[in-house]
Amino acid sequence: MARQLDVITIGRAGVDLYGDQIGGRLEDMGSFSKYIGGSPTNIAAGTARLGLKSALISRVGDEHMGRFIREELEREGVDTTGVVTDPERLTALVILGIRDEEQFPLIFYRENCADMALCEDDIDPGFVRSARSVVATGTHLSHPRTEAAVLKALTIAQEAGIQTALDIDYRPNLWGVAGHGDGESRFVASDKVTEKLLSTLHFFDLIVGTEEEFHIAGGSTDTVAALRRVREVSEATLVCKRGALGAVAFEGAIPDSLDDGQTGQGFPIEVFNVLGAGDGFMSGLLKGWLDGEDWPTALKYANACGAFAVSRHGCTPAYPSWAELQFFLDRGVKRPDLRNDAELEQVHWATNRKGDWSSLRTFAFDHRMQLEEMPGYTLEKGSAFKELCLKAALQVQAGQGGYGILTDNRIGRAALHAASGTGLWIGRPTELPGSRPIQFEPELGPDMGQFREWARENVVKLLVFCHPDDDAATRSLQEKRVLGLFTAARRNGLEFLLEVIPSKVAPVDDMTTATLIRQFYAAGVYPDWWKLEPFRTEAAWTNAVQAIEENDPNTRGIVVLGLDAPETELADSFALAAKQPLVKGFAVGRTIFGDAARAWMKGDVSDDEAVAQMARRFARLCKVWDGARRDARLNAA
Repeated sequence: MARQLDVITIGRAGVDLYGDQIGGRLEDMGSFSKYIGGSPTNIAAGTARLGLKSALISRVGDEHMGRFIREELEREGVDTTGVVTDPERLTALVILGIRDEEQFPLIFYRENCADMALCEDDIDPGFVRSARSVVATGTHLSHPRTEAAVLKALTIAQEAGIQTALDIDYRPNLWGVAGHGDGESRFVASDKVTEKLLSTLHFFDLIVGTEEEFHIAGGSTDTVAALRRVREVSEATLVCKRGALGAVAFEGAIPDSLDDGQTGQGFPIEVFNVLGAGDGFMSGLLKGWLDGEDWPTALKYANACGAFAVSRHGCTPAYPSWAELQFFLDRGVKRPDLRNDAELEQVHWATNRKGDWSSLRTFAFDHRMQLEEMPGYTLEKGSAFKELCLKAALQVQAGQGGYGILTDNRIGRAALHAASGTGLWIGRPTELPGSRPIQFEPELGPDMGQFREWARENVVKLLVFCHPDDDAATRSLQEKRVLGLFTAARRNGLEFLLEVIPSKVAPVDDMTTATLIRQFYAAGVYPDWWKLEPFRTEAAWTNAVQAIEENDPNTRGIVVLGLDAPETELADSFALAAKQPLVKGFAVGRTIFGDAARAWMKGDVSDDEAVAQMARRFARLCKVWDGARRDARLNAA
């Protein structure tokens, strides 16, 4: 039968708080980055990135961290149907650090946590039967209640002919055989743990673990002997991870030497962070296994995904997309510290961005200078008016996808903060209005340090007045400043939109903007978004799109700006722009708000009247754009 899901993972779901400082004690960490965590959660996200349809069965708390896990999984493309919200317990937390190449301290905060309340009632037989495979991890075999839930899912899977896998994932302190301060410990012998694991191994078609994990499963610190003990109770393919020596797979009898198992290509890389590497490995292995690849190929995928994980900060954020994995396998290792491989990191960033912005209709009210020059303007009134702009945008959006705003922090802070969480795409300007050479809003700080305070959903927007005929000094200065801002944005996990307007500098032709685009790429700037003028010819659009795609095939796309043009003129420019699939929409401001702002500042219209007028104009432009895109597709077909 056709199944909707490729893999369901079951077990831990928590929040990882990773120390940002490298080389210090966990006691001395001053800041942390927040990621989803827990082996099954990581594997669900890792396999989704590789193109599998994955789901998680677990529990999270009815609080901010539980919602974070659910929302982040959904952003990764993971089905959360099986994630139960526990009304009484808190979501599990883990605090982790990178001390050096060998020490990775971590503390589990899992006392009576939500995922350990997983029970048989949480297992929906129909949901389990919708998958091609079920993957369990060892921790949830450590408690009678969670064990019952896991065994119910495995029994349903076996009866339905669904493949099953186990990542032993042995954490001694989660089995109660090591203390709270021993979260880093990977092996403590325990006859009780060995007995429990041996009693369940017959459920699985695939069993994966490190040598130490097979030691606990097989009750011996002799790896071959342990594997043979496991083989006595299970016919599963056994995959043993051997660290720098790679991994080996055994489908039948265990030979006298581990070297006689099936192996896959390894990758010589620098170890930066081993935490989560096993989950990355498992994600790649499952991709190969479920795609029907032979074991050497599946192990190659696994080794590569593990290599990414040990090279980057965090667990799930380190895992590759399928496009990134293919790029890496085709190109190979250029430098062992993968996190510093600029070409690879660009592919990683660009192919793992979240959100569907294949269409983007944007109400731009990030204008500052234009408002400040209006009669009747005060900072208080400017802020209030931008809240009205947001209200108009939300009326048109009406909970639908594909809508956005541009607003600033200096005048529009209230609107900016209120927009967070509404589903709108949110762009935020950084340029000092009218500056050339480009200067930045002073609030950013000389080191762009304010980016640390920005909401992660804010997109860094920068408008640059530039032209290919700029003198060498002006071009060099502007490119240096743009690169600095772009680098700071990327370092802080923020997307970047670059807007270029050459027509305000000097005459333009069909190659002007395309030339600028190539110059910025040559300078090392890779915008997630481009915001471009409404060109008058199809050739200008074709040239600009070609310049982008030859440098960055994974860009988000282009939005076309309005330059205060009347609606009839914008309709013509939309019709031309919409012929290019890379143009995702528009970002228009004064055409929508200009009249309302002038009248409202003077007291000639009420709040509701201003909102109604702006909403009507924004809605009309959205309709014009959607019609232009529809016509372009029909004509192309």
